[in-house]
Amino acid sequence: MSQDLYDLLGVARDADADTLKKAYRKLARQLHPDVNPDPAAQDRFKEVTSAYEVLSDPQKRAAYDRGGDPFGGRGDFGQGAGFSFTDIMDAFFGAGGQAAGQGRGPRPRVRRGQDALIRLEVSLAEAAFGVARELTVDTAVTCGTCDGAGAAPGSRPVTCETCRGQGEVAHVQRSFLGEIRTLRPCAACRGFGTLIPDPCRECGGDGRVRSRRALTVKIPAGVDTGTRVQLSEQGEVGPGGGPAGDLYVEVHVADHDVFTRHGDDLHCTVTVPMTAAALGTVLTLPTLEADVVEDPEAPTELETSFEVEIRPGTQSGHQQTMRGRGVPSLRGGRGDLIVTTTVETPTRLDPRQEELLRELAAIRGEEAPSGNVRPSSHKGVFGRLRDAFNQH
Repeated sequence: MSQDLYDLLGVARDADADTLKKAYRKLARQLHPDVNPDPAAQDRFKEVTSAYEVLSDPQKRAAYDRGGDPFGGRGDFGQGAGFSFTDIMDAFFGAGGQAAGQGRGPRPRVRRGQDALIRLEVSLAEAAFGVARELTVDTAVTCGTCDGAGAAPGSRPVTCETCRGQGEVAHVQRSFLGEIRTLRPCAACRGFGTLIPDPCRECGGDGRVRSRRALTVKIPAGVDTGTRVQLSEQGEVGPGGGPAGDLYVEVHVADHDVFTRHGDDLHCTVTVPMTAAALGTVLTLPTLEADVVEDPEAPTELETSFEVEIRPGTQSGHQQTMRGRGVPSLRGGRGDLIVTTTVETPTRLDPRQEELLRELAAIRGEEAPSGNVRPSSHKGVFGRLRDAFNQH
């Protein structure tokens, strides 16, 4: 075809290399067969690709500008053109011919290590008020023999002869577009660009070994099951002695004998005899702080118990809210303690107790109670809406 190559790319004859590449990328995004299946677009793509192959090569471009045949006598476009497939990939992924974050060149041997996760069980009091725990962790650490280099002492990595240190080798294959050249990681050096002829015997060339070590983690007050505490750079050391990842300690709070936690609130249930519920009484209950008084670092002024008043006539299921006696919040403040009263009815009575209860029933006129039947409070959505409208 006799169409001008500069016109095909839509650039001036004095366009520099960057201008040529930008023009080709723009057209490739519009005409590539994976994007535009139109046969005419496919032919057009062959033409602009061949044009770019010529104009991006200084020698071929000079021959074309002098009026010569840059295609070696073929006289057409796209038939056997030896363009680089990386230029097409550049059009879609940007410079480097690969997706973002995957630049060309050898892979670094020194890389950041992975994060590590361990689980730690703590008591409810420890979760509420915080605790410092010593942990033993098993992670990768820098090899002390080679200091992370991976090579035996006195030796060093050498340049890979297969890829000449590039970490990549070119593979050429023919297609309808011509000869397509792709870059693949070098199999000889696994993409590193260097080889370790004499690996360290301690770490096998990885630059790190497994080791157990002790460290202290501080669990802040107010954590709950599932909370993760981050310890920066305490995870796995990276290959080649690279920087360590982070260690995450996931907290699991054990069940408590007295208290149940719901968010920042605590719940407990007290059982009182029928007579105490009828006459009223005062109960002494333990606080959550009572679990940590034996800790030498605990404040000496901790309150280990408190009083709860059971008023005369208290019914089973009655709840009292004790403000500020719950779990400290991670965001500040403290939750409440909800005390639920359960009234215990005696199941066995001696003759005198039975006589007294019958006498009380007679006095109260309760010898033959009929019972109070009340409608269920569990109403559907429409029932609740109806009641709401009826009140207005």
